Amino acid sequence: MRKLLTIIGILLSIQMWANPVDDLLERIDKGASAKFKTQLVKSDKDFFELDQAGNKVVIRGNSWVNIASGLNWYLKYYAGVHLSWNQMQTKLPAKLPAVTKKERRETDLSLRYDFNYCTFSYSMAFWDWKRWEKEIDWMALHGINMPLAIVGEECVWRNMLLKLGYTEKEVGEFIAGPAFLAWWEMNNLEGWGGPLPTSWYARQEKLQKQILARMKQLGMHPVLPGYCGMVPHDAKEKLGLNVADAGLWNGFQRPANLLPTDARFSEIATLYYNELTKLFGKADYYSMDPFHESNDDPNIDYAKAGQAMMQAMKRVNPKAVWVIQGWTENPREAMVDDMKTGDLLVLDLFSECRPMFGIPSIWKREQGYKQHQWLFCLLENFGANVGLHGRMDQLLDNFYMLQSSKFQAQSSKLKGIGFTMEGSENNPVMFELMSELPWRPEKFTKEQWVKNYVKARYGVEDEAIEKAWLTLAKSIYNCPAGNNQQGPHESIFCGRPTLNNFQASSWSKMKNYYDPAMTKKAAKLMNSVAEKYRGNNNFEYDLVDITRQALADQARLQYQKTIADYKAFSRKQFDRDAERFLKMLLLQDKLLGTRTEFRVGHWTQDAVNAGNTAEEKKLYEWNARVQITTWGNRYCADTGGLRDYAHKEWQGLLKDFYYVRWKSYFDALAAQMKAQTAPQPELLGGGPNATKTAAELFAMALPQEVKLDYYAMEEPWTLDQTPYSAAPEGSPVDVAKEVIDFMFNGQCSMVNGK
Repeated sequence: MRKLLTIIGILLSIQMWANPVDDLLERIDKGASAKFKTQLVKSDKDFFELDQAGNKVVIRGNSWVNIASGLNWYLKYYAGVHLSWNQMQTKLPAKLPAVTKKERRETDLSLRYDFNYCTFSYSMAFWDWKRWEKEIDWMALHGINMPLAIVGEECVWRNMLLKLGYTEKEVGEFIAGPAFLAWWEMNNLEGWGGPLPTSWYARQEKLQKQILARMKQLGMHPVLPGYCGMVPHDAKEKLGLNVADAGLWNGFQRPANLLPTDARFSEIATLYYNELTKLFGKADYYSMDPFHESNDDPNIDYAKAGQAMMQAMKRVNPKAVWVIQGWTENPREAMVDDMKTGDLLVLDLFSECRPMFGIPSIWKREQGYKQHQWLFCLLENFGANVGLHGRMDQLLDNFYMLQSSKFQAQSSKLKGIGFTMEGSENNPVMFELMSELPWRPEKFTKEQWVKNYVKARYGVEDEAIEKAWLTLAKSIYNCPAGNNQQGPHESIFCGRPTLNNFQASSWSKMKNYYDPAMTKKAAKLMNSVAEKYRGNNNFEYDLVDITRQALADQARLQYQKTIADYKAFSRKQFDRDAERFLKMLLLQDKLLGTRTEFRVGHWTQDAVNAGNTAEEKKLYEWNARVQITTWGNRYCADTGGLRDYAHKEWQGLLKDFYYVRWKSYFDALAAQMKAQTAPQPELLGGGPNATKTAAELFAMALPQEVKLDYYAMEEPWTLDQTPYSAAPEGSPVDVAKEVIDFMFNGQCSMVNGK
């Protein structure tokens, strides 16, 4: 027995001292760890260093994450290998390029954060451990050492509510479904998408433990969800608590806020942290966003609320730091002004567009976050919408502006950077750029950086590809200051049809800022050399994405022509232009079908695979389908304005969902024009119209906008269970060429049999 315990101790010791970067290398390419030598070196300053020892590349750093950052730097800028969401594995050269001159990079920005609450629902709702393992590798390679870790928060709440006297049925009515957990966690809604089966809780508890173990193995500091006073909206009646009613959020019932002055606040907060610690351990950082997206409530003493939340957290870990989003009204000054420096860390959530930390912006706070430390964050994407988008100049300007003595007060409290995207797995170029900023002390131009990025991304130097990317960097990837749109320029295909379609979702705040001729030019350049790079995974992904953007932009022009035909009453031209628009939509569907990443099947299949029974699979797939379309029920979709917020240009969704709306709309316009060519005796005032006033008859004679019940068209798709495949179909190079031929020459083969 003693021998067995000794062996177990040795094995555990080996595991503790195992090199996690070697393990990461083995996942990238089997046998790759033998080509590198990694050295963990003590240092008060974050750094990585590239060197050479014989035939091995040496990477030194003061943490495993910084060594992984150095590995990523080497792979990109020495080996011409770019790892991102579309490719996390590759075949490294048999003999690696040598580091001929030692390269060292340092940074004072030691905290590097990842994730928005929304990311866990818009992108990660149905991820399993295999997918999470890749994401953690991506994080390490990109310098993340402080990731938000909220998987399984629902397990904590279930345990807590059961101990407070709630039944399993009542818990199910409170906690949201898998695709909507983020908004439940942010105190926006209750129960939508649920109830969760008990097997879900077991799945997520196991998954979170795997996630946390890997993060800690790499030396990361996971940010666990803290307690901010949220309780079910019926807690006053059920538990006799003193609460503030939070009202509705876009039509959904919000949870209530337990007032900090309630005698049981401390008890319930302690119960929450006990359950959290029991399942997932303690943390150095806890995330709390109280009163998220809500108006000021005179019934709440915000200073006392902040004190109560901070005290509850500190009882768990006196050294813990409260992480809070800098977003709209948060953090409220009254809540945090009396807190000590170092106890609060603010995520300046949208630093590349609407910084709140004290530089010019529509959300500028004159004194920034005062005594509190903060992170400069890239939001980039809302709703996980598909589309090329970026603010390269604005990102660089805002970041390096902090070097000016004018902003010394703000820069002195800057502790790092963060990725705070609502949706992941898009626009890898922007996340690559952001991840390098801490390691680049001097400002540079986007043009200079893009040239190096292209070489790293494809492993080649090609003038046509470089021209394509510089074209994009100067146009669609350079959304200017003053344009406050939320994420990508939305595709015309994805919006509910009207006579004045522009944005697809209610909150996009879209404003034209680039010429669609630029994306068309970039797509043509990429396609001009596509045959040479057939089989280059990164190239084929970008070829599809850039060509997709160009076609979507040209479709917007085609839509305008079609509506102009209708307004001009040119019926034959309308029929031709409407047909061409619909062909473009189906051609887009065919193009996107060539890559798994752009197929709706990769989303719905993950949802189905997360279930154990037919009933669970049906619930999870419904969650997945609703989130990317109507988002809510009829009231929340239409009146609440949530429909199409998470719209996607994805194969399958285009032909079976968006096509149906557009075909119905164009058919209705055509029918209206045809009807208007016939005599209209009802406008003469006879028969049933004899009692109408002249004004009423005049109004009847005016052109009428066609109004269709879109929700009635959309809901059946959310309830359908016809499977979608995630497997790609066709060649990206061949179908992209077909799209280019259509855009430039009007040539198009039959698409999807329609």
